[in-house]
Amino acid sequence: MSLAFVFPGQGSQRVGMGKALAEAFPEARSAFREADEALGFPISTLCFEGPEAELQLTAVTQPAILTASVAAYRVLAAQGLRPSWVAGHSLGEYSALVAAGTLSLAEAVLAVRRRGQYMQEAVPIGQGAMAAILGLDLPAIEKACAQAARGEVVAPANINAPGQVVIAGHAAAVDRASEACKVLGAKRAMRLAVSAPFHCALMRPAQARLAADLAALSFRDLEVPLVNNVEARVVRTGDEARDGLVGQVSAPVLWQPSVERLVKEGVETFVEVGPGTVLTGLVRKIAKGARTFNVDDPSSLAAWTAAAPGA
Repeated sequence: MSLAFVFPGQGSQRVGMGKALAEAFPEARSAFREADEALGFPISTLCFEGPEAELQLTAVTQPAILTASVAAYRVLAAQGLRPSWVAGHSLGEYSALVAAGTLSLAEAVLAVRRRGQYMQEAVPIGQGAMAAILGLDLPAIEKACAQAARGEVVAPANINAPGQVVIAGHAAAVDRASEACKVLGAKRAMRLAVSAPFHCALMRPAQARLAADLAALSFRDLEVPLVNNVEARVVRTGDEARDGLVGQVSAPVLWQPSVERLVKEGVETFVEVGPGTVLTGLVRKIAKGARTFNVDDPSSLAAWTAAAPGA
């Protein structure tokens, strides 16, 4: 039976993440220590103790989630639990590539800290927005966005699950598109509490800056294949991995197609590795027959390892 490890993205952060694993396992402690040294400030303290306001800053959130996710992965790996496939939601793709041996943790935390800075700086605060559209199919959402744009940017940004799509763009255009989605039958259309309009054309300045940084890194070929965000296709080489990370900055996250691709490749068990259970919930909506677990503390680890022999 094929197993996929999937890694969460921004929005899964919480004060205390990773603390219990770090207290219980030396592999987790070493991951936090490596990240602290690479970044030059104690990301571990921000993860474990906050303050929450600082943890919510994009340039802090991204390396924090990545570090907590890699810490959890290292605990699993030390117990001999390794995946056949990996994938990650947006930021989570970096965690997946660390797990696949493409980048070191130190390289990845520095890259995502800059990624967060570039994405935040691409659009002045208040000019962009994101909104979740629930209960409406993608073609109707695309139609609403096209009608609402009026020379501004608004488009699907996260294709998360059936009936769950996030749109992003200029704030006024996102509001117009949200109203248009309601007219077309959406159950809900609600603004998200985010600091920038991620995964849309407004992120192209950030993409150009990040591309230069990633070009300077040596991406190793993957030890485990990844299904990427930008095309929901299988990636096995370092160059393909780099291209995917560059492209995903301004392109929609194709999470539903990615999970569907993993199922097509034979994956029957998904383990969300890192803080929260957002992806676990999405996988259950997309792959109805799949087994799902999450690992972000000792108790969830125990639940997964008890089930792992039959996974």
